[in-house]
Amino acid sequence: MEITILEEDENPMLHRKDVRFEMTHEEATPERLSVRDSLAAKMNKDSKEVVVRELDTKFGMRKTLGQAKVYESPDVARDVEQDHMLDRNKIDSEDAEAEAEEA
Repeated sequence: MEITILEEDENPMLHRKDVRFEMTHEEATPERLSVRDSLAAKMNKDSKEVVVRELDTKFGMRKTLGQAKVYESPDVARDVEQDHMLDRNKIDSEDAEAEAEEA
């Protein structure tokens, strides 16, 4: 899977970057979590800071267009993102509670 970033917009109010990307793949559309991990690696971020919002593959094509939000920290992502998007991207509030208990 090869990811090309098409557009990257800074959003300082929400402490994130809004990213549009294109992905080329050999097989079926990759799972959201593998796309998230690959995009995070490309942007030198932790995977818990990346929320993949949309993946759009045209029928029969090996290219997928996507949108993601790349946050400054996982805590900011938890504060801003909707619960269903956090669930889809496996960014759990349980992790935040465990971290708070350790501190």
